[in-house]
Amino acid sequence: MGITTKDLAQLCGVSRTTVHRALYGGGRIHPDTKEMILRVAREHDYRPDLLARGLVKGRTYYIGVVVMDVKNRYFSAMLSAISREAMSRGYNINIALHGNDRELERRQLMNLAAYRMDGIILSSVNEGEEYREFLGSLGMPIVSVDNRIADGIPFVTIDQREAMKASVRYALEKPYERVVFVCPAMASGEKENMYVHRERLKGFREGIEEAIREQKRAIETICLLDWSYLEKVGDLIADSSRTAFVCAADEFALDIMKRLKELGKRCPADYGIIGFDNIDTLNYVIPRLATVSNAVDEIAKAAVNRLFERIEAGQEKETTEESDASEKMLAEEECILPYEVMEGETL
Repeated sequence: MGITTKDLAQLCGVSRTTVHRALYGGGRIHPDTKEMILRVAREHDYRPDLLARGLVKGRTYYIGVVVMDVKNRYFSAMLSAISREAMSRGYNINIALHGNDRELERRQLMNLAAYRMDGIILSSVNEGEEYREFLGSLGMPIVSVDNRIADGIPFVTIDQREAMKASVRYALEKPYERVVFVCPAMASGEKENMYVHRERLKGFREGIEEAIREQKRAIETICLLDWSYLEKVGDLIADSSRTAFVCAADEFALDIMKRLKELGKRCPADYGIIGFDNIDTLNYVIPRLATVSNAVDEIAKAAVNRLFERIEAGQEKETTEESDASEKMLAEEECILPYEVMEGETL
């Protein structure tokens, strides 16, 4: 039989409460005492009985995370950041992928609820009031990231519209005559939650309008909003017009650079391009792609923090009146984090 927290308390000459504070956080504990307890725990190969601990506290010590897929480097980075933050709190994560399938997302969420996750972080392909009611029926805290679902569902994101406007401004610091917005995901239309891409399209259009007013010159604009975009990019730079591509995601920009390289075109000599997301793959791409950082680590950390606020609020209810007020305050909370334009070598 393994060593218990009672055994650790006796070995360390402290109370079981102090041991629990050292192992799981919460409450005050002197750093030297915490380090001593953790050292003794390691020396005796202490392994927490999470099931027993969960039964006592009414928790599973798991949170669910539902995103599109792991092929997209943005989501891979987000999952890594969420996992790190959750583990620092003594939690593990259960990952589910919806692949932009609205019904699959519902089933994944119901499965996570059946396994009694303590809460869920969701990048949703669904939206609207009916879906908000469905999420409420799951009976657990939920925080959405990036895509806004409906009023009453807290979410964490950057200001997508302003970030895209900043991307346009940065591109038009150079005298491009034509600016092409690339967002093939818009082809999905009403089939899925397009909040992020809608905001970026609005930001692009507003950024172009501002540039025309401020620079007092004509700027030709084209929007490529379907998955045939790679078939069109070659023709767009075939004439003498200086063309810049403003992309709604780095992966679209990288695909365009690859296609144009195959056609013998060089960046930035023959065209300019800027992406969005600042995925880690860009560290290995020459020339370095200009992009917008959407603060994925900060989004992940903020989402975990807000989820745990809701988990704790649910555990610490004292009266119905206090609970209602607390839940109303938490549900209305939105977290808009700063973005950053990352200068590259492609404009």
